[in-house]
Amino acid sequence: MRVVFEPTLQETEMPRDDRTRRAAAARLRHPSRRSRPPSVGSSVIPDFSEAWSAAYAEAKNKLSNFTIDEKVSLATGVGWMSGRCVGNTPAIGENGTKFPGLCLEVCAPTFPSVGFSFIPGVRYADYVTSFPAGINAAATFNRKLVRRRGLFLGRENVGKGVNVALGPMMNIGRVAEGGRNWEGFGADPYLAGEAAYETILGMQEGGVQACAKHLINNEQEHFRTQESSDVDDRTQHEIYAHPFMRSIMAGVASIMCSYNLINGTYACENDKIMNDIIKREYGFQGYIMSDWGATHSTISAATGLDMTMPGDITFLSGTSYFGANLTAYVQNNTIEEARLDDMAKRILAGWYFLHQDAADFPTTNFDAFFPLDDATNEHVDVQEEHFKLVREMGAASTVLLKNTNGALPLKKPRSILLAGSDAGPGSIGPNQFTDQGGSDGILAMGWGSGTANFTYLVSPLEAIQQRARKDRTSVSWILDDFNTDRAGNMAIGRSAALVFISSDSGEDYITVDGNEGDRNNLTAWHNGDNLVLAVAAQNNNTIVIAHSVGPLILEPWIEHPNVTAVLWAGIAGQEAGNSITDVLYGDWNPSGRLPYTIAQNVSDYPTAVITNGDGSAIVSIPYTEGLNIDYRHFDAFNITPRFEFGFGLSYTNFTYSDLHIANVGGQGSTDEALEKAWAAGNATPIATGSSTATWLHRPLYNVTFDVENSGPVWGGDIPQLYLHFPPSAGEPPSLLKGFTNVEVLPGDKATVALTLSRYDLSFWDAEAQGWRRPNGTIGLSVGTSSRDFRLSGNITVG
Repeated sequence: MRVVFEPTLQETEMPRDDRTRRAAAARLRHPSRRSRPPSVGSSVIPDFSEAWSAAYAEAKNKLSNFTIDEKVSLATGVGWMSGRCVGNTPAIGENGTKFPGLCLEVCAPTFPSVGFSFIPGVRYADYVTSFPAGINAAATFNRKLVRRRGLFLGRENVGKGVNVALGPMMNIGRVAEGGRNWEGFGADPYLAGEAAYETILGMQEGGVQACAKHLINNEQEHFRTQESSDVDDRTQHEIYAHPFMRSIMAGVASIMCSYNLINGTYACENDKIMNDIIKREYGFQGYIMSDWGATHSTISAATGLDMTMPGDITFLSGTSYFGANLTAYVQNNTIEEARLDDMAKRILAGWYFLHQDAADFPTTNFDAFFPLDDATNEHVDVQEEHFKLVREMGAASTVLLKNTNGALPLKKPRSILLAGSDAGPGSIGPNQFTDQGGSDGILAMGWGSGTANFTYLVSPLEAIQQRARKDRTSVSWILDDFNTDRAGNMAIGRSAALVFISSDSGEDYITVDGNEGDRNNLTAWHNGDNLVLAVAAQNNNTIVIAHSVGPLILEPWIEHPNVTAVLWAGIAGQEAGNSITDVLYGDWNPSGRLPYTIAQNVSDYPTAVITNGDGSAIVSIPYTEGLNIDYRHFDAFNITPRFEFGFGLSYTNFTYSDLHIANVGGQGSTDEALEKAWAAGNATPIATGSSTATWLHRPLYNVTFDVENSGPVWGGDIPQLYLHFPPSAGEPPSLLKGFTNVEVLPGDKATVALTLSRYDLSFWDAEAQGWRRPNGTIGLSVGTSSRDFRLSGNITVG
């Protein structure tokens, strides 16, 4: 297998910015740095226990001379707009001599932003990169690129003096219309978990504390502060908690609890989730913070919540559920001081774990609330050469859905037409709307608190014109989505007509064209379907490019004989135009794969946004579909999708052969008794860290096979491994349990190796509260999507 590993951070590859470089070097020199992230693609399970132990020892020592008030200060934000960052904890001691305080900033997919539209003015920092969204990172199915994206996010945060980057977001795309799905990593827990794992390893190698969010079941924006997600224990473990478990295995320093209730209890008061699952079962050693304003009490919250953000009960109220209230409850023994000590140690340990105590760690050098104030903004440029990754990831995340008659790649066409507002720049630039809460021009980012101002944004029109100059191609365009008659007439006689469509979404505090965060429907915005039909009626080589936050129903035109090709581009960040041009002209052979299913009908999806609440009472959202979300539902009920999960075409062809499955498991290991107990059909032990135990995740089977490029050009493929549990296990028909990317020259063959662990081969036994292997034979398939299997085999465990 030809693999290019992303190197870990070395002093020889330090960022150019002096402050960032010095901080990175200090982290490498730090005596408590005992573990480094494994190479990309490695089956080695990272062991951060020694580093965490050293961090806790330092935290305990520092706390030995802290008063109760000072410990409470660590756990209590200073309040909205009372610091330079979107969240801040106070400095402790004179001039911060005991502790300098923490800067917490939004980081998904861009950095940094404030994200509350009622605060007047523009609230973003400058000289930062707008990376592709999380959903695009997932669509690459490329661990190397995902890790590097995380590394660069970490470096940019450190360069700005940020301690805690509020991301990545890893909520599962349970609802196709979900407003914030684009921030996350798709609709499959395994894919989301691996993307979260690689992102966090990269971010924290870059020196910033990552924050896994939103814990948990925050799957829609409507009623997000008053809905109860009612989820059974098995579904919770196998679907929604899995990415958080993988985040903890990556050493994540912090986790953010969500706005919603879980089975009738607010997430930031939920003992089952925070204490029993996250801190006990998963062995999480970092701290849990609230989402902004998601704290609802002192006593109930303090059982598991370690930090309240931004600190005040309501913004600018000057009150807090922690602060003086927490101090009083500790002093009168209502809350044990040992619990306060645990909060403080967890917070300080995260700081030490990332070596942010280094004397030359950059201080905060921007002001999220007053970015034009030169007294508080140093305008530090942290972009480096990160645009190169943005462009590459944008191309690598583009999915080729249809390609007939060799329509793509374009080969020096004589003339082309670009149609649709998504092809061009916004009418007054890329930052027309607060928190990107609007849709005008190329869609490269959703809206909400996970956004930033673009330093620049390359549109397809600009990028394609540059290529057209090289090819001597005549280019015309019409950016009016509703003048379909003219668009159709302009398409007559063109070598190719490129129609750009889009669909947007975001957080519920902004409503765009009647869409309150969540999308109202799954149709293209801005008259997109009619525009495609009008152009296709007049041009027999109509190519559709979709920039969309999630699935769209494509049925009005997908089978039109004149629609020869379709590219799915997601929301690709500041280089979006260059990225799609690279794919259109074959400079990048498409390798992206769908991180969700595109249905033929909206009714084919198992769930929808619940909108029938009156705003005055708790809205129940029962997760009655259980394990059958996205492709699992389509498989379980034999529903034919338009394009299945994991689907994506290429400009070349790949042939699979020579499947081998070998048992490589733990003979003679120190965990042999536990391994034998699992093999005998017993559930994993109920103990701290039982779900993240090394023995459970160590490779048990090695699956190898060959991938040959049987087509005409170089290309990358995404082999995917699915398991099929016996019916007695009660699992969906197919479960993604492995993937990788492989690049092969025409006529060459690469050997691919994927591993499976005991965890991969288990299901959650809710009664025994442990991971259990199924009885019988587990089927195994390797292929190019959740429905295109090329090789098959069986595994009998026990």
